[in-house]
Amino acid sequence: MTSNIVEFYRGKNLFITGGTGFLGIALIEKLLRSCPDVGQIYLLMRSKKGKTIEQRLEELCKNTIFETLLEKSSPDIFKKLIPVTGDVGDEDLGLSPADRQRLVDNVNVVFHSAATLDFQASLKPTVNINLLGTRRVMELCQQIRNMKAMVHVSSAYVNSFLLETHEQLYPAPEIAEKVIDLAQTLSDEAVDELTPGLLKDHPNTYTFTKHLAEHEVNNCAKRFPCGIVRPSMITAAWKEPVPGWTNSKNGPQGFLMGASKGVIRRLPVGLDLVYDYIPVDVVVNQLIVVAEQISRKGPGETAIFHCTSSTYNPFRWASVSKKVNGYLHKYPLKSAVWYPHLRFVQSLLLFKVSAIFIHFLPAYILDGITKIAGGRPILVRLHTNVWESLKRLEKFIFTEWKFHNTRTLELSKSLSPVDKQLFNIDIITLVWEDYFVHLTQGVRRYLNNEQPKSLPQARKKDTVLLFIHLGLQLLIHCGVWWFVASLLGLPMSKCPFIVPLSYVLMGFL
Repeated sequence: MTSNIVEFYRGKNLFITGGTGFLGIALIEKLLRSCPDVGQIYLLMRSKKGKTIEQRLEELCKNTIFETLLEKSSPDIFKKLIPVTGDVGDEDLGLSPADRQRLVDNVNVVFHSAATLDFQASLKPTVNINLLGTRRVMELCQQIRNMKAMVHVSSAYVNSFLLETHEQLYPAPEIAEKVIDLAQTLSDEAVDELTPGLLKDHPNTYTFTKHLAEHEVNNCAKRFPCGIVRPSMITAAWKEPVPGWTNSKNGPQGFLMGASKGVIRRLPVGLDLVYDYIPVDVVVNQLIVVAEQISRKGPGETAIFHCTSSTYNPFRWASVSKKVNGYLHKYPLKSAVWYPHLRFVQSLLLFKVSAIFIHFLPAYILDGITKIAGGRPILVRLHTNVWESLKRLEKFIFTEWKFHNTRTLELSKSLSPVDKQLFNIDIITLVWEDYFVHLTQGVRRYLNNEQPKSLPQARKKDTVLLFIHLGLQLLIHCGVWWFVASLLGLPMSKCPFIVPLSYVLMGFL
């Protein structure tokens, strides 16, 4: 049997924003690997850090995500990637007249994934990138002559003011023109003062502006096929191109990255709460499938799909909390600075108290040693950033949402057997415990840049760090015992009740 989806992309030219990001690069890889007859893929890029867009594209093509692709394809496959100078934050996307005309004449499918993900950002930049950036993309789409499908990457959390949401467009939280006018005409201080009143029940400017952006897409739905995909927290690959691939430090992979170094030792989570994680390869497959599906139906209603797990195959940290440390020691790092040992705390208060002793105190000591040795101290800054981020992330750490994905399940069932295999969007067979094993390996390989062949040496170091860790615990135990005995003016042998106290203290720390 042939693949309807592969056939759809045959000869089609694509335009992608956000192609250098975590999701964007995974989308590019999947299209090149599974739809080899796709036409040209135009990538909106800007020069950065003194590098031209051509240099950035060359650098992008060297990413480890393409290793699987290059096992079966020639490097010539990358000739399909055409960089185009521009930025969603600039007027008219920053496109030159010639580049704009080239896109208008040639593009058939648009994937818009560029956005600012900063939860702490003020309203002005998020309005410009998330809201106006989407409007600028939609203006381009309206000019494209042979438009087959436009797919917008939104977020399941655009409606996070509701604890239970469905695949529908919810009323705009504010009038877009009013928000844009305020952001463009008022001073930063005045906008910041008005922001809480504008956000209402939205937790931050990201969800607020992404919510408004959905309505920008919907405004064009009667002119050409439009689809919105709302992923939740996007995590490392489940299956493709290799299990565990990631280049993102957000979410669980970021915590595991720090934990594997021995630096992050406490994680604030609600063990029994449902956390909505979705692997990046599932999101990519859904974007590709949605474009083909909406092109069949033509213009009309905006098709909205949740790419989520909370109501279908929910994840709870309780399922892996007792196994994570085992994963970290099975796949340890040569570059670990201390013996990894991650513990979960179910309140921010406990986390902050323990972080003073477990994170900051060692960080100041190690940064001091690093500075004396001529290195660059980073640990205090790392933990300070984590500490400061907790206030804006608390709602997302200790809130449980239900994102219903009825349309997505129906979409999955409608696929042919071939397309179900090539572009799987059904996560019912995902086993979270196994997934975290691959995630740990992926963090080791792709975020900490350690090859599998270094595992034997890393395990030897892990054993050495264990003995040092146990030795330090013994030292603390004896120190507490001696200190309390001295305080009471008694010999240590007369203070056996201190033993359980010191164990409790070490257990807390």
